[in-house]
Formats: sequence, structure tokens, C-alpha cells
Amino acid sequence: MTEDQILQLFRDRDALLEGHFVLSSGLHSPKYLQCALALQYPADAARFAHMTADKYLDAGIETVASPAIGGLVFGYAVAAALNVRFIWTERQNGVMTLRRGFSIKPGERILVAEDVMTTGGTTRECIETLESHGANVIGATTIVDRSNGEADVGVPRTSLVTLGVPSYAPPHCPMCERGEPTDKPGSRTANTK
Repeated sequence: MTEDQILQLFRDRDALLEGHFVLSSGLHSPKYLQCALALQYPADAARFAHMTADKYLDAGIETVASPAIGGLVFGYAVAAALNVRFIWTERQNGVMTLRRGFSIKPGERILVAEDVMTTGGTTRECIETLESHGANVIGATTIVDRSNGEADVGVPRTSLVTLGVPSYAPPHCPMCERGEPTDKPGSRTANTK
């Protein structure tokens, strides 16, 4: 699939939204990618995962890890495509942690998989948590990179789609200046419409 075909699938699944959105980073944006809708059919998740796995076949990946909750479906599918184990990090009291009995061998080669990246903050938190437990995080991958390749997560990264979607700090948001109501479709907060 090409980038255009992937984006068309997002449109077909009503997963590429337009409006005034508050992202999990706190930034505002006129576009939102709702990966839960894009990945609701396992065949779509598997297709994206195999496209991603092909990039890492010779990387010696032992484990795929994702930050909960957004990256779970994609990360699990990538792990299945690579035939390796899958673990995840999650927030506990606002801090990214490794829970549920997951453990990491010293130097374990881990690929971090996330659905969408804007600033890279969640992916960086996931990587830092894994490294604090002894992991060797060899890379990060996403379905969609909204940063147009600019987000730095401290390890090499890939994506299936790279977009330059604007995002604004609230004091500089043109949609806020026009008085447009916000929507928070992400997993951390409820809608504010």
C-alpha cells in the first residue's frame, strides 16, 4: 500500500477527522487520526503490521512493546508479524510504567510500536521506561507520523505515512481564536464539546 492508499483507508473508516481537536500532548490540531477506527478490522491491522515488520526482519527483534492504550492493537499485530513476544507500558499515577508481571532481559532487543506520533512524547516515555529495565530499544515505528519526520524519540524510527499536520499550543491556536469548540477524542480525556 502507498501512503495515499493508507490515508484513503483511514478516510473510508471515518478515522481521519477534521475539526478542532485537543491531542493527548495538549496541542490543538485541525486534524485527528482515530486509529481505533482504522484498526477495527484485524485484516487492516495485519496489513499495516506486515508492511512494518518487513522493515525489521533482519534487526534481531526479540520483543515488540507499545504504550497503552493507543499502540496496543498495532504493536500486537507487529509482534505477530515478526513472531516475537509483545509487552506494553502504561501510565500509573501519571507515570509510564512496566506492569502486569512483564520483565525484560538485560540488553533485550525491543522495537517500540505506536499508532500515531505527533510530538513523540508518549513514545519517548515508553522507551525510557523500557531502557530503565535494561532493554536495548533498537527503534520505534508508527503507522502515521504527524510530525513530518521531525519528532525525536532518541532511537531510529520508521512510519508507514509521514504527514505535516499543524498543531498549536493553545495560546497560539487559530481555532481557539475563532471560538471553535474543542473535541478530545483521545483515550486520556473526554470530549469537551
